Amino acid sequence: MTIAPHPSSSAPAYHALTGTFTRLYRLSHLGSIVGWDQAAMMPSKGNAARGAALAELQVLLHQTLTDVRLPDLLKAAAGEVLQDAERSNLREMRRDWEQANLLPERLVEAQSLASTRCEHAWRGQRQANDWKGFLENFVPVVTLAREEAQLLSQAQGVSPYDALMAKYEPGTRSAEIERIFGEVKTWLPALVQQVRDKQAGETLLQASGPFPVEQQRALGLEVMDRLGFDFEGGRLDISAHPFCGGVPEDVRITTRYSEDDFVRSLMGIIHETGHARYEQNLPRELVHLPVGRARSMGIHESQSLSFEMQLGRSAAFVQSIAPLLNQQFGAQEAFAPENLARLLTRVQPGLIRVDADELTYPAHIILRFEIERALIDGEIDAADIPALWDEKMQAYLGLDTRGNFQQGCLQDIHWPSGSFGYFPSYTLGAMYAAQYFATLRKQQPDVDARIAAGDLSPVMDWLNHNIWSQASQWSTDALVQRATGETLNPAHFRAHLERRYL
Repeated sequence: MTIAPHPSSSAPAYHALTGTFTRLYRLSHLGSIVGWDQAAMMPSKGNAARGAALAELQVLLHQTLTDVRLPDLLKAAAGEVLQDAERSNLREMRRDWEQANLLPERLVEAQSLASTRCEHAWRGQRQANDWKGFLENFVPVVTLAREEAQLLSQAQGVSPYDALMAKYEPGTRSAEIERIFGEVKTWLPALVQQVRDKQAGETLLQASGPFPVEQQRALGLEVMDRLGFDFEGGRLDISAHPFCGGVPEDVRITTRYSEDDFVRSLMGIIHETGHARYEQNLPRELVHLPVGRARSMGIHESQSLSFEMQLGRSAAFVQSIAPLLNQQFGAQEAFAPENLARLLTRVQPGLIRVDADELTYPAHIILRFEIERALIDGEIDAADIPALWDEKMQAYLGLDTRGNFQQGCLQDIHWPSGSFGYFPSYTLGAMYAAQYFATLRKQQPDVDARIAAGDLSPVMDWLNHNIWSQASQWSTDALVQRATGETLNPAHFRAHLERRYL
């Protein structure tokens, strides 16, 4: 996908808009790098000043998007002779403009300040199991999110939660998510039990630690290299919660380490490298324009989960990386490919979402979706979250979280940072990833043998051709249809789980 530059004389309104959105991208570039520093490097006493600076930047971005000249430029550009990709760009520009103009500057600034304050305090409050202290900062975040949701929903004719979810999944409605998740809930519990019964009869050797952080980091860097990460355009660091940040030209990923568990950091790195490869392979000539960005967070998570789940936990990939573990941690029988594959696909309900196995992970997402939708739509208050969390964890995973806020409702960064509506993207991403690999195996039956031999080019070439290079030229449905021959079909996800685990 390319957009040839237009001289201002042939499409002056469109040309002027590209100038404005290029400026927005460059300002956002600064915000992204500053945000990474805040999470990975900034000393704690810098947070108040950093929060004020970021709020100022958010106001500047909002002022640029609400410039009184933009409506006329958008209208004029719609009547100009444009290429198809430029039409797509104009569509994305209009969506950004409409979203921004529904929100007052006061709200944008207040949300930035409140979320920065809450997220920073959350880091310590989580460790201290301090729900009461967290709630004090969290209530303003929820209040402001509800105000935003009401403004957007009234203008767009959707529910408040749908209005927030649209920021991450354009065109998706919570009723459709509820239908998909409702279907998963009908078959997932029985499948989990069936797999656990099967695995109970299998021999599994646990790896013997400790696993020094430096060796874990070295292993992670080697695996990133095999996955094609461009180290001249990004880096790996540590944060309280793994994430992929920065910008396409300078991607920053993070993980966290525990010396008694190398799987946590390794899988976190593989997951975030999937995000990073998507960003690093977006059309470089278009990254400064809306059409050049990632399509949606569901598509973004489909990349991280293609790497972590479809590829990273596959027997074929494990066979290719098992020697690296012996090199870093010393030879162990537990690192034999067959045993390592069993270790990475062990099904055991647990408290922590990011450490969850592939099979129980959807239950974590369904739980969060149901709680945050009720919270934003005003059916519950922030103070009600722990009791509802305890109830759903017991119902969906059979686990007791009463009084355990650290490993319960305080474990994720999304709510303290105000990212309501994001959670469905994870399981949508897992479903898209299963659909991609079903298509890939149909088109290239030898793909698993090539992965086992260390050749990842079939996977990377397919993702680059069908997803990365397409950026936001198409709607999500159209992108997936073009790549796989159909829109999202959750049956592929169930088939993948049954194929791998049964």
